[in-house]
Order: sequence, then C-alpha cells, then structure tokens
Amino acid sequence: MTLVASGPAPARTTAPDGQGVGPLLRAWRERRRVSQLELALRADSSARHISFVETGRSRPSEEMVLRLAEHLDVPVRERNALLLAAGYAPHYPETPLDDPALDALRDGMERLIRGYEPYPALVVDATYTVVAANRGIAMLLAGVPESLLAPAPNAMRLTLHPEGLAPRIRNLREWRGHLLEQMERQIALHRSDALRELYEEVAAYPLPAGADDGECAEPGEPGEPVAYFALPMRIEHAGRVLSFVSSISTFNTPMDVTVAELAIETFLPADPATAKYLNSLVS
Repeated sequence: MTLVASGPAPARTTAPDGQGVGPLLRAWRERRRVSQLELALRADSSARHISFVETGRSRPSEEMVLRLAEHLDVPVRERNALLLAAGYAPHYPETPLDDPALDALRDGMERLIRGYEPYPALVVDATYTVVAANRGIAMLLAGVPESLLAPAPNAMRLTLHPEGLAPRIRNLREWRGHLLEQMERQIALHRSDALRELYEEVAAYPLPAGADDGECAEPGEPGEPVAYFALPMRIEHAGRVLSFVSSISTFNTPMDVTVAELAIETFLPADPATAKYLNSLVS
C-alpha cells in the first residue's frame, strides 16, 4: 500500500477579487435553484433580509453566513471564502494531511483500504490526487509508466491517459463518459480552477487505437452473460477481463477543509469470475 503524506501545497482559501458576500450567496442560491423565500424559510430569516444581503444593503453576521451556507450545501472550502468576503476570519481549518493532528485519520484510512484487499481501493483529494492506495490498485497499475505514477499520481490521468489504463479498459467509451460526467458534476458544485483544468486536460486525451472498434471477445473461461447491477469498469489484466463497480465515500459533517475534500473509492467485483480470481491471488 502507498500513502502520500505530502505533495503539492493545497490551494488556500481566498476571498474572490471584487466580490462581496452578497453576490456570492446569490450565485450559490441560484446554482442550487432555491428562491429567496425558500432559503429564508430554511434559515429562519425573511426573504426581505436575504434580498438585502444579496444586494449589499445588509451585512450578514458570521452566524448567518454559516447558516445560509449550510442550507445551500456550500462546500467547506467555499464557506471559508464566503466568510472572508463578508469580512470574517475562516471558520474551518485546512490541516496538511501529514500533520500529526491527522494521524488518526491517516491510520484509519490505511486500515480501511488495507482491509478491503484483495479488492482495489484508494483515497483521493479534491483534484483526484491519490493520497493512499492498496495492493489491489497496485495490481491494476502494473505496467503503467513511472511518469504517470510519480511524484503525485492523479487517478483521472492514470485511468484516461493513452499510456495509462485506458488501452486496457474494454468499455472505455462508457467508463470515460462516466468519469467526465462525474467531474462535470463536481465542477458545478465547486469553484475550482484546478479541477476544471484537469477536466479539460483529460477530456482532450485521444482515445487509444481500437477504442472505436467495440469490445473484443474476452480471454479466459467462457461463461454466462452477466447482468451488471451498475456500470462496470471492464479492464484486461494478465490475460483475462476483470469487472468492477465503484463506490465513493466521504466523511460525514467534516470540520476541516482537507478532510472534507477526501474521498475513498472502492472497487467491488461485478461478477463471480472477478471475485474468484482476486481471492485466488491471496489464497
């Protein structure tokens, strides 16, 4: 298992240039498609007060900024930005992942993904930098060029780059579409230039030769067609095709920006043949 305890410095929260808290709150409200009246009812306020805040006629208290952000489901990092724009100090710390204060968190993540073996599991941050991965992931990444693995591997690049896993993914068009849609949803939720730049980069990767030709016959033992219960990633490994469906978990009610932006992705075997093969590796 690999743990990346340090890497590029995280992007610190800053107040957007030239914008007060009012326009920012209005943008979040419109993004969530919530009316001023509905937001007022949720936040135990009045539509008139919400209107005054959004137009700059009234300065909200720190408590009101946090309350509105909570009801608009604003990401933790952006809540700090709202506070700065309103003239207050950030409420949520942003602790580096290698800080001793997060020892228990790192230990817990390591135990979790190690306990998931032989199935693949990894932990990524807000821009899909891999901060931890188990031996199941290392198995899938065998043969990937070192240039994609160091110094801080990115899960999207590893998956979609023509020299990464992409040539081995049998349903690349479907899986690529799923990943790009996932990134689009995150971009809609977060004001992240880094995430948008990553999206534009990986969306521009050319498809490997043969990706347009449909799926080839699977090597290995023949079997009955599988009725998948979710979109699988079907990837060739060691002369056979393995099928996985992924699940993403985040931390409940995080009080730290770093913790809020971590996600644990686990890959569950999507058919009996995949489960049998993976378990045979450790038997």
